[in-house]
Amino acid sequence: MNERTSIIELVKKPSGLSLAKLCREIALDKKALDPVIIDLRGISTMTDFFVILSAQSEPQIKAIANGIEKKLKDDYQVRPQATDGFAASQWIVVDYGDVLVHIFHETRRPVYALEELWGDAPKVK
Repeated sequence: MNERTSIIELVKKPSGLSLAKLCREIALDKKALDPVIIDLRGISTMTDFFVILSAQSEPQIKAIANGIEKKLKDDYQVRPQATDGFAASQWIVVDYGDVLVHIFHETRRPVYALEELWGDAPKVK
């Protein structure tokens, strides 16, 4: 069992950090680029974690969002509170309450620069 598999198999009811890590792993399975988890606990009241990642095309943006939603629903009975944006907008946000997953087209991510905006927040490995 490798590290990625063990994270997915050991998490029973993911929330907070475990949910953020699980979202990152599912996105990587869909070939997401440069995933980053930002810990906003104690900095923001809107959420505890951002998972920020990139995709190379609009179909890939949609596939990543759908993959995260389907895996969490099917395997963990976890559904997002909301999903906002469209692949054509080159940015989709999947909201799990304590975790917000931002899926950007690789050309749009630097425009919004969320990592810089929240630069005082620690990144999770």
